[in-house]
Amino acid sequence: MFDGYIICGTPRTGSTLLCKLLASTRTAGDPHSFYRRQDVSEWAEEWNLPARDMMGELEFNTAYLNAAISAGKGGTGVFGLRLMRENLDELSAILDQIFPGLASDTARFEKAFGRMLYIHLSREDKLAQAISLIKAQQTGLWHIAPDGSEIERVGPAQEPQYDFERIKGELAELEAYDAAWNVWFAAQGLTPLRIGYERLSADPAATLLGICEVLGVQPPNAEDVRPGVAKLADETSLDWMRRYCSDAPVRSSE
Repeated sequence: MFDGYIICGTPRTGSTLLCKLLASTRTAGDPHSFYRRQDVSEWAEEWNLPARDMMGELEFNTAYLNAAISAGKGGTGVFGLRLMRENLDELSAILDQIFPGLASDTARFEKAFGRMLYIHLSREDKLAQAISLIKAQQTGLWHIAPDGSEIERVGPAQEPQYDFERIKGELAELEAYDAAWNVWFAAQGLTPLRIGYERLSADPAATLLGICEVLGVQPPNAEDVRPGVAKLADETSLDWMRRYCSDAPVRSSE
């Protein structure tokens, strides 16, 4: 039996879809990116924590951890956390401050959260992932609902512009982050539950029920599973993929 789970992801792997699916079960926690550094102040304010400059760093980090655990459980007995590879070392350093002297990242996580299931969420088609990320950055639109309405927008609407070098750079970075997760799993002696974006997006219900089974929590009825987000891929995405595949051999020979 697990006390919680960490969704180990990279951007544009369907982590928002998976988080919403898990939260919808009402048995498997309410996972969010509590330790994404850009969001810490916002979460702290939502949880009515005293301002960081009103207390010491250790006191703030401890209060924040306790609030994050409560929020991540969402009234259930299971804690959920979404963690991108770029935030892993920072979280481990915070937990090392709170629980000093432990030998590994996983020992710190276990001390803080209990027995954890590690879910490695990755995307086989890294080119599609890179293009999805750049389009979201350019257009400001990150997620839409199944009915087409906007769920998350972080910038003003702009037309996306194809950029070979930017796609190439993001592709390399995403591949490096995914590889870094695998290096970390091996170093920690972990065998994660591996979930692919392609299967998750094609059959959300089956993916969700499989995770619930491993967690040991009551799964929902498959017919009741309703994905909370829809794909943003469109003709522009396909056009960029075709152009990149056409440009890549020419650019590499220049």
